[in-house]
Amino acid sequence: MAQQKLWYLVAYDIRESKRLRRVAKHLEGYGTRIQYSIFRCRLTGRQMERLRWELTRVLKPEDSLITIGLCDRCVERIATRGRDDRWSQETSSYKIV
Repeated sequence: MAQQKLWYLVAYDIRESKRLRRVAKHLEGYGTRIQYSIFRCRLTGRQMERLRWELTRVLKPEDSLITIGLCDRCVERIATRGRDDRWSQETSSYKIV
């Protein structure tokens, strides 16, 4: 049985530019950039655990990372400006590497 996929917001503040690029590139494999340091990802619980584990191997203590799980009702209430950025169920540009 397939696991249910949920939306997540992933935001980061990385202190060193080389690590910053590495984290951003890695997140592009999981989701879509919606701001400079914010990604949206539609993942199963297992995929999210893997992403967190992979990022802990890159991040240093001075860096910060936050992941926010969003329920379907929360996603429906998201308002954007400046881009046509719908959060439809079909949106999935991620790949697991």
